[in-house]
Amino acid sequence: MTAKIFIDGEHGTTGLQIRTRMADRRDVELLSIPEAERRNAAMREDLLNSADIAILCLPDDASREAVSMLSGNNKVRIIDTSTAHRVAPDWAYGFAEMDKAQGEKIRSARYVANPGCYPTGAIGLIRPLRAAGILPDGYPVSVNAVSGYTGGGKQMIAQMEDASREDAISANNFLYGLTLKHKHVPEMKIHGLLDRAPLFSPSVGRFPQGMIVQVPLFLEDLSDGTTIESIHQALVAHYTGQDIVTVVPLEESAQAARIDAEELAGKDTMKLFVFGTPGGAHVNLVALLDNLGKGASGAAVQNMDLMLSA
Repeated sequence: MTAKIFIDGEHGTTGLQIRTRMADRRDVELLSIPEAERRNAAMREDLLNSADIAILCLPDDASREAVSMLSGNNKVRIIDTSTAHRVAPDWAYGFAEMDKAQGEKIRSARYVANPGCYPTGAIGLIRPLRAAGILPDGYPVSVNAVSGYTGGGKQMIAQMEDASREDAISANNFLYGLTLKHKHVPEMKIHGLLDRAPLFSPSVGRFPQGMIVQVPLFLEDLSDGTTIESIHQALVAHYTGQDIVTVVPLEESAQAARIDAEELAGKDTMKLFVFGTPGGAHVNLVALLDNLGKGASGAAVQNMDLMLSA
């Protein structure tokens, strides 16, 4: 049976990328609302309640409103790409690879919260070390990251690409979230299994798609006997059995001269690296992904496929 999929917010950056990924598929039927009617609440409500799965590509408040439109409807399942439900206990967090049981939770869930792009990289690095007992309680985790500018949506894309705009951004790279209260911090803490909030410093580069997330660590402050090799082994063990997240061999990482933030642009996978010197005092954990791929639209389609396989 062909599944009916409604992308609420299909004309935004994330929604358009999801549509592109499903353009040639014959196992799904895309329910669509004309751009001119996107604010037509009655039409949206009808399409939402006609779908098997609705993918919400909306701001937080609009996503909450969309969920409320399903009142009394026990059939429609939801994937929300906003921040609104990422730490809600009754929503499955849509990062299937973060835990051996998470894929089944997503498959059987009615409500799935798609992860943020930065948290996907950060949690992908941190959670395995917490689960293995390598990263101790109270460790002051810091997360530093750079994203392609498409992560800022249509407005930032225009600001970066149209120099004639009054609000054009001329910087090639800029920091933001300077108050250290970024909206992604709660999901990094909860789904990273951290007992204290990480210090998160995001930035944007003048490239459309791609992302690097870094988590530097002091080995002497980790569990006794931790080495660059044992950290790498913990990551490898955690991600064995799936083909989305790849842990790069230490030998390959040691030979790398640089990491290109755009390497995985257009792909829905993620690479993890462990950098440092054997016997040294520090390691730098690095996640490489596409902010619109595994960091957004690609993850939404992966979650949809899991839900359709139930």
